[in-house]
Amino acid sequence: MKLYLNCFTLRYSAFTVIFSNRSTCLTMSTNIGIIGTGGIARNQLAPALQHVKGARFWSVLSRDKQTAASFANQHGAVAPNNAFDSLAAFLADPALEAVIIATPDALHAPQAIACARAGKHVLLEKPMATTLEDALEINAVCASERVRLAIAYHLRWHAGHQKVAQLLHSGALGDPHYARALWTWKSTDNSNWRAHDELGRWWGLAGVGTHCIDLLRWMLLPTNGEVTKVASVIDKSTFGGPHDETASLSLQFGDSVIADVTTSVKFNALSRFELYCSEAVVICDGTLTTSGGGSISINNEPLEFELLNPYVGEIQNFIDAIDGKARVAVSGAEGAKNIEILLQADS
Repeated sequence: MKLYLNCFTLRYSAFTVIFSNRSTCLTMSTNIGIIGTGGIARNQLAPALQHVKGARFWSVLSRDKQTAASFANQHGAVAPNNAFDSLAAFLADPALEAVIIATPDALHAPQAIACARAGKHVLLEKPMATTLEDALEINAVCASERVRLAIAYHLRWHAGHQKVAQLLHSGALGDPHYARALWTWKSTDNSNWRAHDELGRWWGLAGVGTHCIDLLRWMLLPTNGEVTKVASVIDKSTFGGPHDETASLSLQFGDSVIADVTTSVKFNALSRFELYCSEAVVICDGTLTTSGGGSISINNEPLEFELLNPYVGEIQNFIDAIDGKARVAVSGAEGAKNIEILLQADS
């Protein structure tokens, strides 16, 4: 909740205009709730919140009230009533200002739309929806309700990736010719909810492939323009389910640059991002991860970068956008383009 001393506020568009008979106002932290208590919320988002300036973990929503209470108390949610199993009750709290949605993919659209209609800003885990229609509706409702919408692609907040992007976009690496992203993990069965239609639409492509697509778009859109072609080969043979097990996608940016994405749930491989330019070869080993680590070389010379928590970076950007200090790094429109590419690849 924000407290202004000797101030009053006027809401206009998505911003707060502050008038005061003093030169300064005291602003408290933005109260953020989390929807979902799974691994990404438990291991990454809630711990990262403790290190975000201007943010305060307020409350949590889970299907089970006891699970919500345990999660809220473990991670220090400070609301007087900090645990809910009802979306309506969770959103009815007037002190709740923003929400991080970290639930299965098929739940994103109804939850994000409900949050926006309740006047709460939304940081939405990827992929933002399972249909393009839902993604566009999320964008439309957030715009009409004048709330911030950001999509959580944490690889943009890896300090090494940021250095590579700066060098590429400044022209220091020359013209890009080709890029490739590989990210896999090994599943022993298809018990993961992403393997089934009830809560998701893609498996490996939703777990990590969507991140790879976003990374490539972040790198190559400024230099080469929009994706003009999408081709794919997808295997679903081992577990016999409806969703991708191993997938290989080829994207063409503009009229020349090809970029490949490979994901799998059938084997472990060192994650790797490669970028081949006219003046440089960039190799990122182990950087497609949740940790912000790995190593990067440019023309066989190591690129030094600070080890930073990328989840802190993505939430900080969200808070700064709410406060009018920054633009959202990954907009709902960009999230919808990612969905469009996933749909083209798996059509």
